[in-house]
Amino acid sequence: MSRKSKEEIAAIYKQMQVYICEALEAGDGLGKFKADNWTREAGGGGQTRIFQDGALLEKGGVAFSAVHGPTPKKISDKLGLESGIFFATGVSIVLHPYNPMVPIIHMNIRYFEMEDGTHWFGGGIDLTPHYIVPEDATYFHQKLKETCDSFDPSYYPKFKEWADDYFFIRHREETRGIGGIFYDRLSATSDSHFQEILDFSLALGRLFPEVYTHLMHKNGQLPFGKEEKAWQNLRRGRYVEFNLVWDAGTKFGLDTNGRTESILMSMPPQAEWTYQHQPQPGSAAQFTLDHLKKGIDWLTYNHD
Repeated sequence: MSRKSKEEIAAIYKQMQVYICEALEAGDGLGKFKADNWTREAGGGGQTRIFQDGALLEKGGVAFSAVHGPTPKKISDKLGLESGIFFATGVSIVLHPYNPMVPIIHMNIRYFEMEDGTHWFGGGIDLTPHYIVPEDATYFHQKLKETCDSFDPSYYPKFKEWADDYFFIRHREETRGIGGIFYDRLSATSDSHFQEILDFSLALGRLFPEVYTHLMHKNGQLPFGKEEKAWQNLRRGRYVEFNLVWDAGTKFGLDTNGRTESILMSMPPQAEWTYQHQPQPGSAAQFTLDHLKKGIDWLTYNHD
């Protein structure tokens, strides 16, 4: 079995974008994605599909890109690479629901290759609840573990810890949410290993709409009021802080002269910053803050 070319991988990821969008449209039941094709002056382009004003989803984006060209010095220095031509392709997703009881979710699967053959896969999926519900956290992490275990039993514990460290708002000393998995620079040692890593990324892509549709339907009709919406906007503000200050994907896109509108599709439609906001002791908001910590084992969490 020969190794897939970068063009073949891009075509596969483009089909994954279509699959995920169709599944999310079915899960929402009302809204539709609108496609926005774009080109990158330095080489390549993509399609950003934007979702707005659905029954359950307020705003979301599923972006595909396949870009190439001379590697910016800032990128080659950061990645420890020689200068040359790069190729990068992937699918990136962020969804913001109306209901504060439904979490924000993010996923990214990507492939990077240099003209000298240096290559790697990266990606991840993480959940950012406005209100942490242990039952949902356990469900989410169990699904991730099952998917990881079907490829390599070492993946879940390793990539879960990586996610805890990566999705961390350092200036707040809190995690962005309940984590998930994150991996980067997975290079293949053989053609069969290359296919295995690619298949792993595609399994995550297929898992994404399954887990999120479940959470949308489970929590999307729960009651909420002004207090919950205000808290949602505060948590959205934390999401913005992470993406603009710490997220490597955002920085990579901007440093490679990517399309700004597509890079910043992850921003929520509204967000707030309230000076020194403190939730009521014993409230669901306080419970959430108390559990924005690294190292929580959601698989064995006591729900009592």
